[in-house]
Amino acid sequence: MTTRRWLSVMLLAMSLLVAVGGAVGAAVLTHTANVSDRLADRIAPARTTVGLLDSALLSQVAALRGYVVTGDPRLADSYRRGVEEQQRLQARLRTLLADEPATLRELERAGRLVDRWRAEHADAIFAARAGGASAEQLAPQVGRAVVPFEAARSALVGVVGELDQVRDAGRADLARARGLRDLTFVTILAALLLSGVAGSVLVRVTVLRPLERLGAEVRRVAAGDFHHRLRPGGPADVARLTSDVETMRQRVVDALERSQRDRAALEQQAAELRRSNEDLEQFAYVASHDLQEPLRKVASFCQMLQRRYADQLDDRARQYIDFAVDGATRMQELINDLLTFSRIGRVYGDLREVDLTGLLAQAEANLSRAVEEAGATITSDPLPVVRGDPTLLTMLWQNLLGNAVKFRHPERAPVVDVAVREDAEQWSFTVTDNGIGIDPRFADKIFVIFQRLHPRSAYPGTGIGLAVCKKIVEYHGGALVLDEAYTGGARFRFTLPRPAVAEPEQAAVPGQAGPPGQAGEPAATEPAAR
Repeated sequence: MTTRRWLSVMLLAMSLLVAVGGAVGAAVLTHTANVSDRLADRIAPARTTVGLLDSALLSQVAALRGYVVTGDPRLADSYRRGVEEQQRLQARLRTLLADEPATLRELERAGRLVDRWRAEHADAIFAARAGGASAEQLAPQVGRAVVPFEAARSALVGVVGELDQVRDAGRADLARARGLRDLTFVTILAALLLSGVAGSVLVRVTVLRPLERLGAEVRRVAAGDFHHRLRPGGPADVARLTSDVETMRQRVVDALERSQRDRAALEQQAAELRRSNEDLEQFAYVASHDLQEPLRKVASFCQMLQRRYADQLDDRARQYIDFAVDGATRMQELINDLLTFSRIGRVYGDLREVDLTGLLAQAEANLSRAVEEAGATITSDPLPVVRGDPTLLTMLWQNLLGNAVKFRHPERAPVVDVAVREDAEQWSFTVTDNGIGIDPRFADKIFVIFQRLHPRSAYPGTGIGLAVCKKIVEYHGGALVLDEAYTGGARFRFTLPRPAVAEPEQAAVPGQAGPPGQAGEPAATEPAAR
């Protein structure tokens, strides 16, 4: 026999006992429920609602007095909300007290008094104040409104008194009904206890023990013994449950074996990825040495050819040689810039607390010749201390300032301003210049590697500078964008995270912002085309 069948037999026996006692107690319960419902669903909520109605009236008076004193329109809105709340509460009370005519009459009387106070006093005061009357002029009228308002509140006290009388009578009736109800249920409970003891023994033997045995075996499997097989037993449905759990256990074992195989494959892929990264680093080494040497030879021999046979070459031949030298030199610049771009986040990694003011000064020193020739002016807010790589952050400043100087307006000297703002979790920086600016259509293109907006003959460079800047900022956990709304030149915005431990904004860290180019690395790329 199944567990359901055993439980059905027990429930049938107990149901018969309950039916006998229920027939006796049904009338008592019905009466008790009616009285309780009346008190809980109507009288108690009605009394609470009367209190809320009184609060709504007080809020109207407070808003009225505040409006008279200050003239603040928000207090007028508060008054109107109080009126709406009062009307809503009155409607609710009418519903709750539909079967209490005496109390309902008191409520309607109080409502009429409130309406009269509002029509004769409150609305007139509001209109006068809105029309320009002062608080001193309205003081007598406000004083006269107190008496009718208190009369309305006194009427609400009468409503509360009516509700208290109804509540007390209901409680007395409920106490009598509960006494009779308790006697009935004690009798039913005694019969149920006797049947429950017999039923519990039966359930323990036929149902609970098989379930406990199944639970122990399931816990053994859950503890890690996935190869332990579960043995069916007990009622038919418990036996079926055991078989289902055994099927699930077998599926878990199969999934675990597949997971182990997938993990081994993942580890193999990770090893292959590490080898691939090592190959990429080796390629970078080859590009920085083996590829540049042939380029240097090409440039050197072309220059030697030009010097030795200059008197034998015509203008076109010399031009061809110049093209070859320029192409080789440009290829060397591209390789150097590409190497710098690829090393960000890989080779550079000296993260520490650095003072951006010192790094900005270092970048200005690196660009001193270009700044002097252009007659540029660079201003800056006091910059904070951040956590980052000093070489990369110097490179960031140098590229942004170098671009501002390079792409200057032909009719005015460059002016570059560096500003900073402290946000909740980051620093927000802006670098603004008065140069030729950037068309907003190219706001994304300028950050793509080797993308140029001007011919190389107009502005030198490889077109990688802003791509390097974007990668540096993103490596430090920030973002770099062009301010498309600015039209007085170009303005770049970027963010850097604030250190986990707050540092003083002006605090300097002596000796940490070391000179760029440590460990044989290039200090920064040359300012490139946008």
